[in-house]
Amino acid sequence: MTPVTCFKGKKVALFGLGGSGIVTALALKEGGAKVRAWDDSADARANAEAKGIKLADLDQTDWSGFAALILAPGVPLTHPVPHWTVDRARAQGIEVIGDIELFCRERATIAPNSPFVAITGTNGKSTTTALIAHLLTVAGRDVQLGGNIGTAILDLSPPAEGRIHVIEVSSFQIDLAPSLAPSIGVMLNLTPDHIDRHGTVENYAAIKERMIGAAALAVVGVDDDLSAAMASRRDEAGKASVRISADIALTNGLFADGAKIVFARSGKRIEVADLAGIGALRGKHNAQNAAAAIATVTSLGVGIEAIREGLRTFGGLPHRMEEIGRVGRLLFLNDSKATNADSTEKALAAFDKDIYWIVGGKPKEGGIAALAPYFPRIAKAYLIGESAEAFAETLGEDVRHVRAGTLDVAVEMALDDAGRNGEAVVLLSPACASYDQYKNYEQRGNHFRMLVEALPGFTATVKGA
Repeated sequence: MTPVTCFKGKKVALFGLGGSGIVTALALKEGGAKVRAWDDSADARANAEAKGIKLADLDQTDWSGFAALILAPGVPLTHPVPHWTVDRARAQGIEVIGDIELFCRERATIAPNSPFVAITGTNGKSTTTALIAHLLTVAGRDVQLGGNIGTAILDLSPPAEGRIHVIEVSSFQIDLAPSLAPSIGVMLNLTPDHIDRHGTVENYAAIKERMIGAAALAVVGVDDDLSAAMASRRDEAGKASVRISADIALTNGLFADGAKIVFARSGKRIEVADLAGIGALRGKHNAQNAAAAIATVTSLGVGIEAIREGLRTFGGLPHRMEEIGRVGRLLFLNDSKATNADSTEKALAAFDKDIYWIVGGKPKEGGIAALAPYFPRIAKAYLIGESAEAFAETLGEDVRHVRAGTLDVAVEMALDDAGRNGEAVVLLSPACASYDQYKNYEQRGNHFRMLVEALPGFTATVKGA
């Protein structure tokens, strides 16, 4: 844990007692702060109290003595309307911040020069964050991995000379971290997302840009217009940056040439890596992720051989194009994290043909109509969940499909159909939320993995082989 000492002896309010909220309260308490915490959930409050966190109904509390409001990132700061605790804090002139900001202040106090890599973007954050940490670990570095990817940032070991914090940050977390200024800021891409929480795509983009604007070095994907404009503004400001691309043969930067990652400087090119055969980095989107990771670790002094070894042994993340294994030559992939069409597009684009696609769940706005250019690659679709009727209408006569209803039935049907086709892939990439049939995408993906592993003749993929 990283004790937070910047509020030592002071009283702070904290709202939101989920996983990161609990850790934040304990880190503040460890650092000497007087924490008064609350959550709307009785279960969350009971869990916090059992861990020694002092509760106080903030709606019935005098706020005049608070030095800050620490807000969980899932609680609205601005849109659609500020949470009532935010209004209360602002009325008292109290700053509203989050756990990333607390880490930044602690780092500034105890180890201001310790390496701090922050990764953001609409898609690919978690894979890139995990890959950066893996490459650094293979190179023998002291790495702390956390943030939005899983482990709360304050649950990690404290900043120290030579210790590298590799942290995934969401737009919600950046919005609550005014002093966030990483050693390296990675901005992967930007498409409209979380508009309900930020009001407009311009606001969303501005929050992302604030992080890389304050970074000593920025690694910026330039395959979308908004991110490319951020890179240009960095250049105009005379700040150090590295451009990355999965689509453009750059004159300066790192880009994908098929499965190869190429470094270019003043037009001269050097091949630094080949992703061919690395299942965990399959697809053009993962080429961008790999380019970002390579640019980051290179700037931290990692050599090319360690990078190539790290890429080769990277096992990927669960539920993100996760290669479960094979039945004969039939490959099974778990992409349960693909909860919208934009994410599923990346999976469909990774294969030219013979995709047996399991799709459906709680539908998102727009459905799967945007995936029509990939329909010729689909051998057959298996529709599950409440989106089945709508998706059947979208697929029409363009794609053979069947209303499987549940994942169990879909896997059986896909095996029966695809098993006759030799080299093929059964792909769970739902393009939907999970909560019509499952608690979350993890539960859905785990169920798929269990079903596949129980198939006769199943052979598991060795992770990182």
